[in-house]
Amino acid sequence: MPGVIGSGATLPSMLATDVRGLEALRGKAAADPKAAVRQAARQFEALFMQELMKSMRATTLASADSLGGTGSTGAMGMDMLDGQYAQQLAGLPGGLHEAITRHLERQMGLAPGPIPATGSANNTVAPLDGRPTRVPQQGAAGFVEQHDAAARAAEAKTGIPATFMIAQAAHETGWGRKEIRHADGSPSYNLFGIKAGPGWKGPVAEITTTEYVNGKAHKVVAKFRAYASYAESFADYAKLMQESPRYAGIASRAANGSLQGQGGAAAFAQGLQRAGYATDPAYADKLTRVINTTLRLQRSLTA
Repeated sequence: MPGVIGSGATLPSMLATDVRGLEALRGKAAADPKAAVRQAARQFEALFMQELMKSMRATTLASADSLGGTGSTGAMGMDMLDGQYAQQLAGLPGGLHEAITRHLERQMGLAPGPIPATGSANNTVAPLDGRPTRVPQQGAAGFVEQHDAAARAAEAKTGIPATFMIAQAAHETGWGRKEIRHADGSPSYNLFGIKAGPGWKGPVAEITTTEYVNGKAHKVVAKFRAYASYAESFADYAKLMQESPRYAGIASRAANGSLQGQGGAAAFAQGLQRAGYATDPAYADKLTRVINTTLRLQRSLTA
């Protein structure tokens, strides 16, 4: 019987004919997420192709019925045949399932590269927000590893833990997905959302961003600093933390080790908010959650 485990049918053919096969896919997802994603993508492709063939046959079947042709039994047979054809065609190289697989892997954090973010760049990424990371999500882990050296160099200058700075970069850019870009799409390498004030003599990127006035979000056009590399972005951030009177309290607490240990993440985030680093009234809470996520990721990378 198709769709019954142990019948000899493959999992993809099971799922096409029996919704109980979804339970088998759910179980496989826990053991091998990537394999489950590939099978789910193939099923989406098969269902799409079956519906496409069904719509193509509709006109033919309608014409045949008007001539006293196929009838309900014939139509049922055609549906079954379409299902078999869809299963055979699904999964071929270059098919729709490949694009679906890539999309699902990015959404689940299984593919290298940034984890997709929801909302603005100043929102914590949904898959990681407030949840323990059972296994390292490769997109986020890749972001942490990519900026580790530059963050450690900035830590040596400021005393601010490298993990905190990587987390702030992740928060500001949505783990790299919401980076500030020039009008032509090229990167500005600005990981910390530092604006280009009157004293900035370097290149700039002008974008529309969200600012909060009296707790309400407003869209504004602003100029941001642009760099030649991510390392320059970390170095400029370190310079800002060291030289700006606004952040003197954060720098001094970092220098004497007050940001280390339990509570350091919250103290750092709250210090930034009090100093006016961002206008989002929930900035400190959001940043603290991303820092804690980054700390978990780093522990998993070194385990």
